[in-house]
Amino acid sequence: MTAESLATAAYLVAALLFILSLAGLSRHESARNGVVFGIAGMTLALAATVLLVVLDAWGAASALGLVLMLVALVIGASIGLWRARVVEMTGMPQLIALLHSFVGLAAVLVGWNGYLDAPDMSTALEGIHHAEVFVGVFIGAVTFTGSIVAFLKLSGRMSSAPLMLPGKNAMNLGAVVAFIAFTVWFVIDPRLWLLIVVTALALALGWHLVASIGGGDMPVVVSMLNSYSGWAAAAAGFLLNNDLLIVTGALVGSSGAYLSYIMCKAMNRSFLSVIAGGFGIQASSSGDDEQGEHREVSADDVARILLDADSVVIAPGYGMAVAQAQYPVAELTARLRERGVDVRFGIHPVAGRLPGHMNVLLAEARVPYDIVLGMDEINDDFAGTSVVLVIGANDTVNPAAAEDPGSPIAGMPVLKVWEAAEVVVFKRSMASGYAGVPNPLFFRENTGMLFGDAKQRVEDILRVL
Repeated sequence: MTAESLATAAYLVAALLFILSLAGLSRHESARNGVVFGIAGMTLALAATVLLVVLDAWGAASALGLVLMLVALVIGASIGLWRARVVEMTGMPQLIALLHSFVGLAAVLVGWNGYLDAPDMSTALEGIHHAEVFVGVFIGAVTFTGSIVAFLKLSGRMSSAPLMLPGKNAMNLGAVVAFIAFTVWFVIDPRLWLLIVVTALALALGWHLVASIGGGDMPVVVSMLNSYSGWAAAAAGFLLNNDLLIVTGALVGSSGAYLSYIMCKAMNRSFLSVIAGGFGIQASSSGDDEQGEHREVSADDVARILLDADSVVIAPGYGMAVAQAQYPVAELTARLRERGVDVRFGIHPVAGRLPGHMNVLLAEARVPYDIVLGMDEINDDFAGTSVVLVIGANDTVNPAAAEDPGSPIAGMPVLKVWEAAEVVVFKRSMASGYAGVPNPLFFRENTGMLFGDAKQRVEDILRVL
């Protein structure tokens, strides 16, 4: 068996492992196996690639390629292990956005290499190759700068407010039309200046697409950039004639797109507007000063309310992740259940800044998964709930989405926590959430505001109990 056929067989097995990984990750019971399948598939793919280079490593150029590849493996593995050890769950969204940018940049470099060092091929295949180069560079460049902007927004290095340039939708559409025209031109006459122009155009488009999207929609953006990175990898696979890269990229691209579609439905957003960067439309909304007076409560007050409660629903958000409050929240849940209180969790599809963010945090704290419910499963139960604890959530529990047609988040499905008998909001201040939208929940008669660090406040309640 030749090295090429052995590598092809290994790539086929790795592709099957990746498919099994996706299937395993679709259910929490099999998620651990899914991760193992994914690791095994990537290890096999890397080993097969290294084997191909090793068996071909004669001559100065091939030996240099082998050395460069091994150096890249060592550097990449070292950085990956370091980041995996030090990154907090609160930093995971921006880390993933940054990783997407690497995939996009790799696709750009592969595309440029495919143009500058084009293999010998028939005239009939030249046009296909040139189209692959152009499309790969465009998708990769959009993914690269879009992911960088997402990283900057999620990490707080850039304002989460949407960029509102005049005629922004016309600019985006014009860039896409120009790309199509340039692609036809490049296939007919592959000039270097055309590749330079489309690279610059795509870099600007990726930056503008994500910069035009408000902070409240960033979980969908991260999911969509995940899809873009998959298609960028698939484009690189065509250029490199690597079947595994094509299959893997298609899996990532299609699954990311479908997840984005599901999240858009959960947020009552248009799927096409994600791709077009059209989320950042700000409508007029009333300010905080028009809402009324809020009612402040203490940890002792909340403890007494919980002792008298028959049922409690906890609605967590990004603030819980920042405060690392999932562990005392898990202990509070156990204490209340021991007293016979029915405790459940209500998770909005985009709670936090990453799909599944809250689910992972609660699983990490060993909260029983059967009491962690999605928005559709629990929304009808709030009217019969004694107490709702909103811990670090804001936009996902904002009644303005259901009651104020002029709100920027109007129409977005939210957790109807205000229908419960008592609502306690754990918050550091009265400031608006990540989307920058005022929340009238804070001023409802049945809402009490418990200010301070969420972890400390929950621990205070535990001491009283």
